[in-house]
Amino acid sequence: MIVLKYLFNALIFPGALFTILAGFLLSGLDRKVIARMQRRIGPPLAQPVYDFFKLAGKENIVPAAANVTAYKLAPVLSFVSLAFIMVFIPIFSFSAFSSKADLIVILYLITIPGVALIIGGSASGSPYGAIGISREMVTMMSYELPFVLVLLAVAKKAGGDQLVFSLKEIGEWQAVNGSMLLHWSMIPAALAMLLVIPAEVGTQPFDVAEAETEICEGPLCEYSGAPLAVFKLSTCMKMFIMTGLFTAMFLGGIRTGFAGTDAILFVLICCVVTILCITTIHAITARLRIQHLFQFYWTYVTLLALVSLVLVWFGL
Repeated sequence: MIVLKYLFNALIFPGALFTILAGFLLSGLDRKVIARMQRRIGPPLAQPVYDFFKLAGKENIVPAAANVTAYKLAPVLSFVSLAFIMVFIPIFSFSAFSSKADLIVILYLITIPGVALIIGGSASGSPYGAIGISREMVTMMSYELPFVLVLLAVAKKAGGDQLVFSLKEIGEWQAVNGSMLLHWSMIPAALAMLLVIPAEVGTQPFDVAEAETEICEGPLCEYSGAPLAVFKLSTCMKMFIMTGLFTAMFLGGIRTGFAGTDAILFVLICCVVTILCITTIHAITARLRIQHLFQFYWTYVTLLALVSLVLVWFGL
């Protein structure tokens, strides 16, 4: 029974299937709201689902110059790493799996899709892929520093005299002391996290690695068919995972008493966070140059996260 429970959590809820469906919803909502902001009707909410199955049904053409094994393995690696992250993120009172180092595990797992994109781009043998992977590496180095500082600030605030990396314990702390957003010292960290999310997901204006109008989607230039569909699916999943991580870290402590109600409320909050930090920024800004992206994250965003870390370190 325990094995079946873990399989259910990993494959159905809150693991792969739940993450895929919620990711499709957030991606469709993002496209719909952007269209409305631009006075267009926009696609239906289910458009990402249609796009996925349409791509999956097309022919998969492998470039002659590609390293076939790495080329085909990269999208699978990206998907598998993301499929298991939600198991570590508590959905308010429901926690499928908890350890003393949830945040550290998530930090490692969330990095794998970026690494998989680099592997796939380099294995494709395309010059556009080579440019894209260099941009992806710089982008990852840009947002990882403020991301780590945000995680440390949250861990210190919830732990007091020590660092707490368990998201379940962080949620329990918020249930007693109120959500992190209600503590003024954590507001800069929350703002920094909201700015990290679109870069981690790879949406405009931080989509410099793909940049369709410049380098023809960079690392994904030579991908087609099912492998490209899996990469696109990974982007949708990452959108839900990052907004879900923000919800767990800064808006935790909510207790409805039912896993189903918790899941619905959790997804609704993720929808709001998506509109705030992904859709709105996408609609009002143009793509950044790579040097501007690096400068932005290592100055303004890092400073916001560092301010919160210093404040909580002094007990404020």
